[in-house]
Amino acid sequence: MAANDGKSKLSFLPTGSKLHKLSALLTLILLILAFSFTSPAFLSVNNGLTVLLQTSVIGLLAIGMTMVIITGGIDLSVGSVLALAGVVAGLVIKAGVPVVPAMALGILAGAACGFVNGIVITKMRITPFVATLGMMMIARGIALQLTGAAPISRLGEAFGTLGNGSFFRAVEMQSNGFPKVIFAGIPYPAVLLFIMAVLGAFLLQKRQIGRHIFSVGSNEEAARLSGVNVDRTKIWAYSASGALAGLAGMVLMSRLVTVQPNEGVMYELDAIAASVIGGASLMGGVGSISGSMIGSFIIGVLRNGLNMAGTSAFIQQIIIGIVVIGAVYIDQFRNRK
Repeated sequence: MAANDGKSKLSFLPTGSKLHKLSALLTLILLILAFSFTSPAFLSVNNGLTVLLQTSVIGLLAIGMTMVIITGGIDLSVGSVLALAGVVAGLVIKAGVPVVPAMALGILAGAACGFVNGIVITKMRITPFVATLGMMMIARGIALQLTGAAPISRLGEAFGTLGNGSFFRAVEMQSNGFPKVIFAGIPYPAVLLFIMAVLGAFLLQKRQIGRHIFSVGSNEEAARLSGVNVDRTKIWAYSASGALAGLAGMVLMSRLVTVQPNEGVMYELDAIAASVIGGASLMGGVGSISGSMIGSFIIGVLRNGLNMAGTSAFIQQIIIGIVVIGAVYIDQFRNRK
């Protein structure tokens, strides 16, 4: 009977509450409309591209965080892993390695941190909260120790291409000899976020690993009785979260054209907020990449709109905190129903 229950779990794998996702999308539209009245420049093309650029890092983190949350876990280490991945890439570039292989090593460093998280959680049976909290401190400490808490600069123009480049950029030379930007172009990070979101959604909805992730989060024991390798599935999810944190680190450090070991503080909370706002359940078994992308843009639009309205960074944190509490309350209410 238990095995049959497990099979029924595998045959019904939720991809997130459609109603919750629809309400999040409606919230995003209402925010855009509201901020368009507070500032005439909010709906400009350039500001839209700025929002895309600013949201890319949160979005990349949210993709990995969503996978982890669906398994019933949490990853508090992504902000520190982001910084450590950037430090690894920066130091390797300083050692003479070209930018692309160096960034690849940075992403691998992030994946390694996620892999360690998965091993600690599955083999040592330590709760995800405590395990990833420990990794958060370890990764940050290593990043600060390797750099002496000092930024790594002079990494070359090629290092800034990923974070500052764009497709279809149009520039016109004026009669005075100075260039005029006609269209700023679609930022590389925004295109990268789109690609990773599509890939993440494909893996969750169309591939076996996605079905296993949902089944583990829905009922871990039923999944195990159905033949799912629960430990391997969790390790995969945390490794993917670490790799995406590493990729987000490459994007962020590239935007700054310097490596800052102190970057990424509190980014894990933004990633969790984006996932929960987009419909992922902290109880596990429910979530979607599309919902998390909507949640990421809600946070991005909130920050951008409040900045343009002259709201202080402290008030922004209060507002986003209220939004997160509201999203979690709705999640709990939905679970009770």
